[in-house]
Amino acid sequence: MNIVMLIPNFGVFVKRFVAALILLLSVFRADASHIVGGESTYKFLGTQDVYGAIYNVYLVNLTIYEDCYNGQPSAIAEDNPAFLACYDSTGAIVDIDTGVNYVSNVLVPTNFNNLCVSNPPTVCLLKKTFQKKYYLRPSTYGYTIAYQRCCRNAAIINIFDPGDIGATYFCKIPPTGLAASNNSAVFKNYPPQIICINNPLIYDNSATDADGDSLSYEFSTSLKGASSFQIKPVPSAPPYDGVAYIPPFTSKQPISGSPQIVIDPKTGMITGTPNRIGRFLVTVSCHEWRGGKMINTMTREFQFVVTDCSKSVIADIPQFSDAPNTYVVDCKDYTVHFVNSSVGGTTYHWDFGVPAIGTDTSNEFEPTYVYPDTGTFMVKLTVNPGSTCTDSIWRYVKVFPRFLSDFVDTGRQCTGQAIGFLDNTYSTFQPVSGWKWVFGDGDSSTLQNPIHVYANGGTYNVMMSSQNVMNCVDTTVKQVVVEEFRPFAGNDTIIVKGENIQFLASGGIQYAWSPGTYLNDTGIYNPFGTYPDTGTFYYSLRVASAYGCVGNDTIKVQVVGSPSFFVPTAFSPNGDGKNDFFRPTAIGFKELAYFRVYSRWGELVYSG
Repeated sequence: MNIVMLIPNFGVFVKRFVAALILLLSVFRADASHIVGGESTYKFLGTQDVYGAIYNVYLVNLTIYEDCYNGQPSAIAEDNPAFLACYDSTGAIVDIDTGVNYVSNVLVPTNFNNLCVSNPPTVCLLKKTFQKKYYLRPSTYGYTIAYQRCCRNAAIINIFDPGDIGATYFCKIPPTGLAASNNSAVFKNYPPQIICINNPLIYDNSATDADGDSLSYEFSTSLKGASSFQIKPVPSAPPYDGVAYIPPFTSKQPISGSPQIVIDPKTGMITGTPNRIGRFLVTVSCHEWRGGKMINTMTREFQFVVTDCSKSVIADIPQFSDAPNTYVVDCKDYTVHFVNSSVGGTTYHWDFGVPAIGTDTSNEFEPTYVYPDTGTFMVKLTVNPGSTCTDSIWRYVKVFPRFLSDFVDTGRQCTGQAIGFLDNTYSTFQPVSGWKWVFGDGDSSTLQNPIHVYANGGTYNVMMSSQNVMNCVDTTVKQVVVEEFRPFAGNDTIIVKGENIQFLASGGIQYAWSPGTYLNDTGIYNPFGTYPDTGTFYYSLRVASAYGCVGNDTIKVQVVGSPSFFVPTAFSPNGDGKNDFFRPTAIGFKELAYFRVYSRWGELVYSG
């Protein structure tokens, strides 16, 4: 009886518990939407003998960035301690630690101090760093040390459900045989927290490497982690799923801009001009290279906040090259004219970036400078220098003369015949590495020395663009005249035996008739033919043009025994070029006096 009585009360309890749990989870969802970015690095500390076994010792640093302006203090407080998990290559757990406390918790400067912006948005960013020392047995496959947390800032606009999916930050310890004593690369600077829309962005996202490894950079996919139903889990084993980007955004183009926001794979420099307001999730991968092989990759996730700044002074040098953050690649000579696209300036100062000299400057609005030698130079423009409202920008100028694209064509310029195009580009810096041909008839090619066939005669503008290893680009346009070659032997004809006819071929300057039956000359365009007997005779004509084009045509001569009239039995006046006209053919008669057509009832239908 008591059990029966308790069942309804238990049901009410369950409903209330579930409702409270949903409310609690929803609070966690709101509170936990504060993760702005993160990264994980490691440092090799050497080896240590532990109870007779040799272990590699690593100091792992986990850094997370928290939005302390929009994020709830309770959620930020719950980030400590961090949960870290270490897995081997099979996904087996090597170590789990749910008590890793932070060793530093600092407020990140905004890196935005332009006095001419009257409305900078309020931002707050905390940087928490956690440390743990790992003793790992030598492994031929390596280890993964991961951290997961929910959730990201819900205002992110380039991925789906940012406030409901978490993040994964991890580092990989390389295999023993590859680089067990390796130290990971470490990024130098954190991105600016405020970026003004329609203002050039130049951010140094490069890293340093204690081992002297070569580094390369690329935008990559941000990784999912925890969820709003498990905001701070023990990290799961790899592999990890990527977030879903909202089109047209992708992992390689995470933020819109004009020119497009790009990262230089060699320098890590992020440049472009953002043209959309919002918060954008960005992840950069830094690859370590040693001996021509990639030994490890470190990733950093962060957010760009693009806002509408009331900025009265904007320094800007346009970008006329496809190379990242490059004003021009000058491959003609050493003289460079600079275009100034700045806004709100009254005075200007240019530094043309020639090392070891102090005279490479100008205060002109748009100066011209002659560089003393080849090379890559970092040009800086400062607008309103020394004032309270100043701004500056820098771009690369690359000077590598000389480079001149050119080509020649070979072969007969005839329809249906192959014409060869030979690259004749001159380049001081070798090799010439790319070509783009446009033949003027809708076809193109990227080969160095292509072969092309034109289906029709005419004058074509052929364009060839070439590029060398220094990103020098030049374009040459030449006209190619393809002969409109139409060899013609004449129309088929009917004559009476004993008559003479004169052929009238056209289309070239040289003619050869075959066979020579009844012809007085087989090497001219207008030979006479005399036919003593009836029959049907077929002739083939080979024609050569002034351009050397060669073609063939045929003609039929039908010889009848006596004068005759040939009248068609039907015609089809539909304009298709076949039997459109009704007319008789008179063979052996000097003239046709009149021609009349009667109906079956004897009525005159036509007279001419």
